[in-house]
Amino acid sequence: MAHFAKLGSGNKVLKVEVVSNDIATTEQTGIDFLNNFYNTRDIWKQTSYNTNGGVHKLGDTPFRKNYASVDSTYHQDKDAFIIKKPYASWTLNEETCQWDSPVPYPDDGERYEWNETTTSWDLINE
Repeated sequence: MAHFAKLGSGNKVLKVEVVSNDIATTEQTGIDFLNNFYNTRDIWKQTSYNTNGGVHKLGDTPFRKNYASVDSTYHQDKDAFIIKKPYASWTLNEETCQWDSPVPYPDDGERYEWNETTTSWDLINE
């Protein structure tokens, strides 16, 4: 199945639609199908459900850095979908087009949540 993100003002993703691979043999044929189906001239960009951080989890070629989600934004200069910045202190990783915290997530098997006030990870006590 091929996935397509409908773009709105500011290239915000409004929704993601699925089109059969039999119909979407190319990106353009998928776009044409959706615009004919909805009787519109919307802007659509194909997105890959299996792409995250510029890596395709099945080993295929990664597509537009990240899978598009509603409220993410398509950045034409990077040809990438990028989610909304989660915290003011985080920075965009130009390679993955994902947001990096100023302190890496702890790798000790515990669960943490980001504390923007202290710019650190707080252990979640369950």
